[in-house]
Amino acid sequence: MRRIPNLEIHVAHACNLACESCSHYSNHGHKGVIDLADAERWMAPWSGRILPAQFSLVGGEPTVHPELAAFVRLTRRFWPQSPIRLVTNGFFLHRHSDLPEALREVAPAWIDLSVHHDSPDYRARIAPILELARDWRERMKLDVRINDSFRHWTRRYHGFGAAMEPFADGNPRKSWEICPARICPQIHEGRIYKCALLAYLPMQQARYGLGAEWAPYLDYQPLEPGCSDAALEEFFAREEEPVCGMCPAERRPFALPNPLPAARGRAANGP
Repeated sequence: MRRIPNLEIHVAHACNLACESCSHYSNHGHKGVIDLADAERWMAPWSGRILPAQFSLVGGEPTVHPELAAFVRLTRRFWPQSPIRLVTNGFFLHRHSDLPEALREVAPAWIDLSVHHDSPDYRARIAPILELARDWRERMKLDVRINDSFRHWTRRYHGFGAAMEPFADGNPRKSWEICPARICPQIHEGRIYKCALLAYLPMQQARYGLGAEWAPYLDYQPLEPGCSDAALEEFFAREEEPVCGMCPAERRPFALPNPLPAARGRAANGP
């Protein structure tokens, strides 16, 4: 099997937060969760061909999925050797009392809990979630890793919705070298995409309609199930390619605005 550092799948497209310039476009109001039967069909062609050093369950926000524990077990069935990482903002962990048992059952597995802001209201909202996470870590011996993701947030595109624009720095190699998603290929609709920005860009197009400057990136061809071994090897050996030019060629850090719905409403309506 082809060994790779990481492989990801969306558990849900919906998200309860709206983090500006989210690389999965989760701040753009996409809805829905991935049906378990669809996930099974999408994973099956790749489970005997690719061996990720970790398999990541992402979104969107995975904990909006009512069958998250079953999703974890499904992943283990297809990738019996790969550690499983569940990436979540944590706000709905309390809905999943069966999740700790599932994570212990499929070990090695861990929760990667991302904190997305440092304001007092965000910290107050997330305090009980962090307490629950620490309880699971201490009492249930789960591996729970808390990550202040807002501290290293970078811009992946300009604007929002129909006004969204790609970068045009003209140096795909530099864009690839600094890309935080260069080891984050996505399984989506059974195909494998180089990154989330490419995988879910057609959803942006369907929802908003994008400018002509996005045409080269919407023409991106993912890796198809049933591809040859040579095509699979070439796909994962490939570093930069022209589509990498949609992202900046130098890091563009910025202070992430508070992504809570109430805070977004205040920002839209003014002080």
